[in-house]
Amino acid sequence: MSTLLANTWTFTVKELRGFFNSAVAYVVLTLFLLIAGWFFSTSLFLVGQADLRELFSIVIPLVFLFFIPALTMRVIAEEKKSGTIELLVTMPVRDIEIVLGKYFAAVILVASGLALTFAYPLTISILGNPDSGALIGGYLGLFLMGAAYVAIGMFTSGLTQNQIIAFIIGFVIIFALYMFDKMLMFVPPSLASVLEYASVNYHFQNLERGVIDSRNVVYYLSLIVLFLFLSVRTLEARKWRG
Repeated sequence: MSTLLANTWTFTVKELRGFFNSAVAYVVLTLFLLIAGWFFSTSLFLVGQADLRELFSIVIPLVFLFFIPALTMRVIAEEKKSGTIELLVTMPVRDIEIVLGKYFAAVILVASGLALTFAYPLTISILGNPDSGALIGGYLGLFLMGAAYVAIGMFTSGLTQNQIIAFIIGFVIIFALYMFDKMLMFVPPSLASVLEYASVNYHFQNLERGVIDSRNVVYYLSLIVLFLFLSVRTLEARKWRG
């Protein structure tokens, strides 16, 4: 266990340095904050609404649809294209350590972006009396949503060495999961409950209301574990082909 943690942390630090030594982290965080800040300030100063409902329920989830596939499309695909993945898989480390290290680095970057938005609820608390339960549930839901999207992006990045293809596949999977609960009226009732449960947005809306139900948390954790498992399998398949 200690070896697993040590090797995972080594890859996490390495990947974080890669993000911040290039323009990736700065571009992603800057654009994310600019978009979130624009909608928050518009709602506050032009509409006169001192709340985060639109930001939590619409803006950030939609931004995640594009930004997280863009963030993760390179994490394995670039290694494949440059050939460094061959060195990684022959090192005395397990595939799961490589995947987890890269995954945690991307999740830390997403969490950093969310943490930088704490100024918004602070502003709201000065101007009014926000619902603390909804704030906690909203941030928990956004974090879990982002973490699940990162796992999906990791998987699609491992499928190809072309970053654009990885982005497109990742976006399509994430968009489908996001849209499932909006298609319920077009499917038979027997299928509607399945699509609703499979929807990322359905579980997020439950958390956003401040109702932290274990079923919603388990859904996100299951999604994360599934796609991390598939990511590990893609690395293993690479070695088998070798």
